[in-house]
Amino acid sequence: MEMPKASEQDKERFRRVVPDHPDVVVKPMFGNLGAFINGNMFAGLFGSTIGVKLSAEDKELLESSERTVPFGPAERPMGGYTGLPEVWNEEGDGDETRARAWAEKALAYIATLPPKPAKTSK
Repeated sequence: MEMPKASEQDKERFRRVVPDHPDVVVKPMFGNLGAFINGNMFAGLFGSTIGVKLSAEDKELLESSERTVPFGPAERPMGGYTGLPEVWNEEGDGDETRARAWAEKALAYIATLPPKPAKTSK
């Protein structure tokens, strides 16, 4: 399974898209980044692709109205996540604003879920 690494430019773009919220934690994941609230990931970076986890209604709206892509390895995309359109990576500031709006929807949705219990060390 191929794990593309995000470039520094990709990581900077991801950090700009992730909502500025005191409870949001951005941390490295397999050479990429993930954004978490209460221990639950709501957005991730896989290579240059930003993926978001949305409510069923928002997921359907995004996937039916934009050129979304699978999020994660081609052999095994991450269930429940939608990759934001690749063309948004190259286009202007308006596309970063749209990406940020979807990341905010993902944050709002995932923030309603129960906190993930902390892992106990062995």
